[in-house]
Amino acid sequence: MSEVTPTSWTGYLRSDGRKGVRNLVLVVYTVECASHVAHAIAAGEDDVHVVGFSGCYDNQYAINLMLALARHPNIGAVLSVGLGCEYTRPDKIADIAAASGRASDWFYIQNEGGTKPSLERGRAAVRRMREQIHRDVPRVPMTLADLTIGCECGGSDGTSGLAGNPTVGAFFDRLVDAGGNAIFEEIVEMIGLREVMLSRAANAQAKEELAHAYDKAVAYCQAVRQYSVSPGNFAGGLTTIEEKSMGAFAKSGSQPIQGVIKVAQRPPHPGLWLMDSVPDSHFMQFGYTNPNDTEGLMDLISAGSQIILFVTGRGSVIGSPVAPLIKVTGNSQTYRRMQDDMDFDAGRVLTGELSLGDAAAELERAVIAVASGTPSKPEALGHREYFVMYKHQDTPPLQIGCRA
Repeated sequence: MSEVTPTSWTGYLRSDGRKGVRNLVLVVYTVECASHVAHAIAAGEDDVHVVGFSGCYDNQYAINLMLALARHPNIGAVLSVGLGCEYTRPDKIADIAAASGRASDWFYIQNEGGTKPSLERGRAAVRRMREQIHRDVPRVPMTLADLTIGCECGGSDGTSGLAGNPTVGAFFDRLVDAGGNAIFEEIVEMIGLREVMLSRAANAQAKEELAHAYDKAVAYCQAVRQYSVSPGNFAGGLTTIEEKSMGAFAKSGSQPIQGVIKVAQRPPHPGLWLMDSVPDSHFMQFGYTNPNDTEGLMDLISAGSQIILFVTGRGSVIGSPVAPLIKVTGNSQTYRRMQDDMDFDAGRVLTGELSLGDAAAELERAVIAVASGTPSKPEALGHREYFVMYKHQDTPPLQIGCRA
């Protein structure tokens, strides 16, 4: 008898109508000097996650990203921790979280008297807010239509474009058909595919947005004389950026692309969306073609993705805060070698054990299991890596104020 995929599960209702698959407390630090205290507050707590920005100055990209995470559907409460010298104000982050209907608190470490008093203050706040969200946040039914799922790939090899990414693409087709949101990114890994990508545009506006994002990415790669291809990609069998691009684009599936969104922007309506995280041409600098994978994952989470799919042929041991990470590999050898870290073996498509459609249906069941509360393997191992880049923000600013 074939396995039946459940059609619904229970999630957490937020005041804006979105639904979370987790009910977490988020500790946000606003400067590197507060990072030790923030991590110590969360140490040993499975439902307390940490993100932060290391800079002592205003960076609108980082601020917008942190504000988006503080209002993410998987977050029920926010504790914002600052040192007291920095420009970014923890009280404003807490205020915006509270305005979104979440429990919130904040403090400056200097005002509390240092590390030990701050740890006591922070841990007490976490206990209080955890009790509040466990008591007050409604549990409601969820379906695939309530999900926003992001995907990127890293550590790609020859199997990524043949099995890993196509499996995600076939699942994305199913997700969009069910009324959900699918987001893919890495525009710098679509070099050579301009006409292919534009042919997938849902309408004229989407085509214009895709063309602008593509042309900007090519100009950037040419300006810094680097494309998004690494020694590990070559070792895994890839030969050119165009070859890697074809495999990377496969994770988008076959649905029409509704348009382009920026970091910390939510998709305006259901469908398939491309995230563009490359700064505009007036602020170009080396490094955006090959950032570490955790930066891209944070961008996808900032758009409201409750779950993230990460495709890796060569293997990876990262996770993510806020949204559970599900790791997919198209390389069955990698899956067997790193079973504690890999969630899904799409390499079975290459051996003929599964059709692409069967693999997509099985991945859908895995997604629903995680959405229902089953930890993904990175979650179970405690992986919560994150990275917030210092870069220009193209979206309209959300001012949170400065310290004199």
